Amino acid sequence: MPAPVFPASLRIACGLLAGLGLLGQVAVAAPPAARELPDFSRLVSRHGATVVNISTAQRVKRAPLVPAPGDQGDKEDTEDYGELLRRYFGEGAPEFLDETSLGSGFFISSDGYILTCAHVVEHASEIIVRLIDRREFNARLIGLDRRSDVALLKIEASALPKAAIGDPARLAVGEWVLAIGSPFGFDSSATSGIVSAKGRSLPNENYISFIQTDVAINPGNSGGPLFNLRGEVVGVNSQIYSRTGGFMGVSFAIPINTAMQIVEQLKGGGRVRRGWLGVSLQEVSRDMAAAYGMNSPRGALIADILPGGPASKSELRSGDIVLEYEGRPIGLSSDLPPLVGLSAPGSRARLALFRRDQGMVTAQVVVGELKEEGGAKPAAQPARREGGQLGLAVSDLTAQQRKREDLDHGVSVDGVDDGPARDAGLRSGDLILEVDGKRVNSAEGFNRVIAHAPKGRPVVLRVRRAAAAIYLALRVEG
Repeated sequence: MPAPVFPASLRIACGLLAGLGLLGQVAVAAPPAARELPDFSRLVSRHGATVVNISTAQRVKRAPLVPAPGDQGDKEDTEDYGELLRRYFGEGAPEFLDETSLGSGFFISSDGYILTCAHVVEHASEIIVRLIDRREFNARLIGLDRRSDVALLKIEASALPKAAIGDPARLAVGEWVLAIGSPFGFDSSATSGIVSAKGRSLPNENYISFIQTDVAINPGNSGGPLFNLRGEVVGVNSQIYSRTGGFMGVSFAIPINTAMQIVEQLKGGGRVRRGWLGVSLQEVSRDMAAAYGMNSPRGALIADILPGGPASKSELRSGDIVLEYEGRPIGLSSDLPPLVGLSAPGSRARLALFRRDQGMVTAQVVVGELKEEGGAKPAAQPARREGGQLGLAVSDLTAQQRKREDLDHGVSVDGVDDGPARDAGLRSGDLILEVDGKRVNSAEGFNRVIAHAPKGRPVVLRVRRAAAAIYLALRVEG
């Protein structure tokens, strides 16, 4: 039998290793990566039956099939189209058309309760649930919540396999996870990946702190479960980030503990009552933390308190930095709204705050109920740029400005050039109301305060921009 042939470089390396007595050791070493890769087959076998395919139908009003008044279009094309309609529909086309959509869900109880995404079943006139054993059921919509994208369905069956519920707080970034669903209608498809990040806040989704993964999620996966390696559901696959409409490696899941809290409210009354503080929030920058004397930037800065809201009737002040809510630490401003949203309206919440003139304090607030029009919206974030000098021109408020803005103090920012003012995020048209908690009444007074500001740490400006109040940290150079 001829000897196997290896590349010359490998023959030379093996000869060197043999000469050193190391070849045997190298030959028996197994690649560590191969031993660490998970086998998902047992997880799919044990828990795949808890996942269902959801198909929906909805009746939508047909768009006009003739040119709108005033739009003549192409006469010949219009006549041909009319002939086509008569051929297929007789003298008239149907007023409504049926549209279908696909999604996924999973059993959370053995008596037929199914958790899925609200966008999968919203506006559906018929919901059909298909199990892994090919049985089909008409499902009843118990309730849905658009803000969290959670919906609860019910089928009339018993002894169903229910999913085990896990704890998303125990998830670690880099941990393996598995999704099972029906992408493009392909039932019981399994895709795997890792947890990319936790606590993600998405635009217009202030009340959900998402789990980000790189698990392949496509149309039809929505509403399906995200499993950890113990076979526990830790999330509900909800959204993807994509520039093409298809999967691009960034997927988002609703934490299962959040989804189950929404489910309990939907079971109880078919709707969700969400907590509300009536504050506007912004991030704590490094300069802002330095201005407050904090060791590192963290927490949610209360930029403004809405008149008549729950916070306005409490001990909270604008300028407070919320560090804890009901004992839960707040690292970023986006951490606070989901916790407030899950608080029962009417309950009393305890907050740990950092207040500039007092240090650590606590405050209590009676949580209100969020209406569709209300909410805690992040204030506009300032743009940061390089600069060398202060570069700031201010003037006294005019009588018209005082009346329009309903202000009895402040100065108007007339111009911002390169320098610390632009670096802090000040813009022309801003109104500076306070410096380090002290009211500003005139341009002369503002310049005097700035001239005597302590060197080595930023000063905190309270600024009115449009209808919102924000805080900016301005470094005053010596």
